[in-house]
Amino acid sequence: MGLEAVAAPMDTLAILAKPRRRQILALIWDQELAAGEIAGNFDITFGAVSQQLKVLREADLITVRKDGNHRRYRVNKQGIAPYRAVLEAMWTSTLDHIAAAVEGDET
Repeated sequence: MGLEAVAAPMDTLAILAKPRRRQILALIWDQELAAGEIAGNFDITFGAVSQQLKVLREADLITVRKDGNHRRYRVNKQGIAPYRAVLEAMWTSTLDHIAAAVEGDET
């Protein structure tokens, strides 16, 4: 039985700092999606999304399940638990910025 590489906490925080990765996590927080379904939500290539999924998977932040010819992804709630507060703070901050921008446009 070999040792698997696990991202150190600082590495995981750097992984979570990328907005695209947080967007992917938000998509699969409560549902399982195939890579193509995830990629359909972005204006980047399937390959670029696949690379982001690989990083998240290697950090143990998501799980993957084979379903025929597809791989289905879901957030690993146990793996992400130590970082949940950080994510929620990032998402709240982003929502606050969006709300401020919208409110600024209404004047």
